[in-house]
Amino acid sequence: MAFFTHHICRGLSSSAVRHVVIKHVTIIGGGQMGAGIAQVAASTGHAVTLVDTNEDILKKAVKGIEGNLKRVVKKKFADKPEAGEEFLQKAMQNVSISTDAGSVVQGTDLVVEAIVENLKVKQDLFGGLDKVAPAHTIFASNTSSLSITDIASSTNRLDRFGGLHFFNPVPVMRLVEVIATSSTSQETFDSLLNFSKMLGKTSVSCKDTPGFIVNRLLLPYILDAVRMYERGDGSKEDIDIAMKLGCGYPMGPFELSDYVGLDTMKFIMDGWSAANPDNPMFAQSEVLNKLVAEGKFGKKTGEGFYKYK
Repeated sequence: MAFFTHHICRGLSSSAVRHVVIKHVTIIGGGQMGAGIAQVAASTGHAVTLVDTNEDILKKAVKGIEGNLKRVVKKKFADKPEAGEEFLQKAMQNVSISTDAGSVVQGTDLVVEAIVENLKVKQDLFGGLDKVAPAHTIFASNTSSLSITDIASSTNRLDRFGGLHFFNPVPVMRLVEVIATSSTSQETFDSLLNFSKMLGKTSVSCKDTPGFIVNRLLLPYILDAVRMYERGDGSKEDIDIAMKLGCGYPMGPFELSDYVGLDTMKFIMDGWSAANPDNPMFAQSEVLNKLVAEGKFGKKTGEGFYKYK
């Protein structure tokens, strides 16, 4: 997956770089997450360039961003249509698209990657961008399961590399996990925290541990519910009802699994299981494996633990 078409070599030492005020953001990946991050950043006055190898995906993303912002305007500016139109126009003017990441990053303060959850693909991307981005540019990954340290190892800016884990849908979900590796400088970490604040998000700080905070707690909880179901300790429906009414959760574990995507859950758990083969918390689930093998990934395919057709 080639996100850049040419290289320009330049000095990459960043040890003397000061605190960066992030004004221009390059977002790699025009899917749902990338488009959501772009929408929020553009709405808060940042210049945003959304990058993908597929121009049709980029055009679809921009159309989706505009549609989402129109709904925001209708809700928040119901009594001030002129102010709403001004907000919409300014936000959309902040968004540009490109299929040439190597060119775009030469003038950016922050690169946020939101592409496929594949370590080598991410490393190849950042390794190439590292050769052309200015020394002050901060790199961040939106990965939900991979090690930030492993991704950053393909670059020469370990001190300028961190994690920004947004949640789906980005414009709605208030949380951002800001992840620091053992090499992330305090200046970089402060810049990422400040950027999250400028987006109107609530940020939490965490170290580069598997799944960070939310997924590290959430996925084992879900898999424990699945194992209860496998043992016959309770039905899917009863377990969901119990957790919603007993704990006040908006969704039960099976409903949430279908929303997240069973394929996504399995991918993450497979990685954790391989890295921690003796940890029963990451043990395989026969029911989950069977559903994924049958192409039943949840709401996005019309069927998972429940049917949606």
